[in-house]
Amino acid sequence: MKILNFSRLNVLYGAILFVAFILIGRLYFLQIVNGESFSDEADRQYVNPNQKIFSRGSIYFKYKNGDLFPAATLKTGFTLVMNPKLLENPEEAYKKLSGIVEIDMNAFYNKANKKDDPYEQILDRVSLETGQKIEDLNIEGINLYRQRWRFYPGGKLACHTVGFLGFKGDVLEGRYGVERYYDDLLQRKDGNLYTNFFAEVFSNISSSLHKENREGDIILSIEPSVQSFLESEVLKISEKWKTELVNGVIINPKNGEIYALATYPDFDLNNYSQEDVSVFSDPFVENVYEMGSIIKPLTMAIGLDTGAVSAETTYDDKGYLILNGSKISNYDGKGRGVVEMQEVLNQSLNTGVAFVANQVGKEKMAKY
Repeated sequence: MKILNFSRLNVLYGAILFVAFILIGRLYFLQIVNGESFSDEADRQYVNPNQKIFSRGSIYFKYKNGDLFPAATLKTGFTLVMNPKLLENPEEAYKKLSGIVEIDMNAFYNKANKKDDPYEQILDRVSLETGQKIEDLNIEGINLYRQRWRFYPGGKLACHTVGFLGFKGDVLEGRYGVERYYDDLLQRKDGNLYTNFFAEVFSNISSSLHKENREGDIILSIEPSVQSFLESEVLKISEKWKTELVNGVIINPKNGEIYALATYPDFDLNNYSQEDVSVFSDPFVENVYEMGSIIKPLTMAIGLDTGAVSAETTYDDKGYLILNGSKISNYDGKGRGVVEMQEVLNQSLNTGVAFVANQVGKEKMAKY
């Protein structure tokens, strides 16, 4: 009798394990093998057949501890659309909708009067929460289509570095910053946005799936807290000195990684339509700037460091000199006679800096 009871328990346990195995297998095929097709099918229930679901890789900043901050990502919501043919009571529909979202009344009624047009767009970028409220109204002739759009969680943070999307003709593409420079890399096919959490837990191929889902993502060396600090300092300088333009950079001198790159005036990446286009370019990397006078104190520092010149050193300034067959002149072409090194910097004398470089010698200059 005891042997019989033990056998029944084994059979019961076996049956439970068998059912569990079938369920897990079914979930595996639903979530992993056919997950992408089901996701696409679900989207098509809400997507205009003439539209494609927008997809693009994300841009991340990186905290010191290795955590990622999304600088450019995608936001999901809806496009609110009207079918005037099916809209029986525009007044009632407007009253219900305007209680949830702000809609221009005249524009709404004008679209409602186009009875021969089956598709009139009312609102763009409706949030998921708001879309659900509209869906619950169940208004005949009012439809919601799934939509994704570019979203910048940081707002103004590193706006010049990140850049944004814009239309070039009929094509939506990166227009400035990283969005433009890595546009080809950031573009990705439809369907790559779905992260399969079941696969993450139960499948031994989760790592490969995760890698596929991350195709087109970019991780920058920008550290968000450092970037925020630099931007606040740049703003303080601009307000104090009433400047037209201020730049700042924080860089790791050991490996060249840029932790922060700031320019003021700045702009909001999520709301840039009213800005002057001149503010979008990053002068740090897009403008040509003659380094000229900036190199002069560096050259003088090399001269002092090597002992080639000292504070008491003088030279005879004739206003110009001939070097390798070319004439190099001071900015005003005038000579100043016997000049000390301090005056070379004070008056930004080209001949004086050339004198220092010649005293140092080309091999040492090249080394520095």
